[in-house]
Amino acid sequence: MDIDKFKQQHVEIIGSVAALRKLAKEGVIENATKISKLIISMSSIIKLHLAVEDTILYPALQNRNNAAVARMGKKFQDEMTVIAATYMGFARSWNNASKVSANPEGFRSDANIVLKILHERMHKENTVFYPAIEAL
Repeated sequence: MDIDKFKQQHVEIIGSVAALRKLAKEGVIENATKISKLIISMSSIIKLHLAVEDTILYPALQNRNNAAVARMGKKFQDEMTVIAATYMGFARSWNNASKVSANPEGFRSDANIVLKILHERMHKENTVFYPAIEAL
């Protein structure tokens, strides 16, 4: 199964997370417009990534004759439901420059929590899940 597009999207998302961290470090209020635009852009990538996982990747794993990978896929999909809802809530809260600039410390706090969860999940997919898929 070719998962190169999933890996590329992870690279793009991780790049966006790094850019958000840089902008926040340089000044949340000063970069509120750039931050909100980057969140919108990153959310588009994440939504596409999740949609393709749900409609193509996870069903394909369930149809394989490998029970271990099918169980792993189901577990990852179930976990991602919670992570995706958490991220989408974050994105809705901070996708507007006025919201970001009105509460820079709230943004920093939410970003530190949510982006860490997102980063850890992508790392787990890159190091555990994707290698298992590629081994099929």
